[in-house]
Amino acid sequence: MADETIITTSKIGKRLDSIVKKEQVSYLMFDKAHIPLVGKITIGRASSNDVVIDNKLASRQHAIIQKVKDDYFLKDMGSTNGTYLNGDRIPADKYFKLGQNDTITIGKMNLVIS
Repeated sequence: MADETIITTSKIGKRLDSIVKKEQVSYLMFDKAHIPLVGKITIGRASSNDVVIDNKLASRQHAIIQKVKDDYFLKDMGSTNGTYLNGDRIPADKYFKLGQNDTITIGKMNLVIS
């Protein structure tokens, strides 16, 4: 059997590498859930949200995560008790870029980007 290894410096390797990178999806992890981050994710206490947080410290429409090209951004929607990114409260109505292993805290719930 011939060795079928494709190195990333070859033309085929570079093309495959770019295809693999485009297919990578980040996830929002909390409790035992893994939610793929695609498009826009709404977070809050209301049942109409994509991620429902059953906690009185969470507002009905608390925050959103928005995908723009290959990046993800977090925005607090004017919540009463605030949204925390890696332990720091973020101002309402401003977008903050998210990275791997960032922790979003809403009430007593921690959500991690993976």
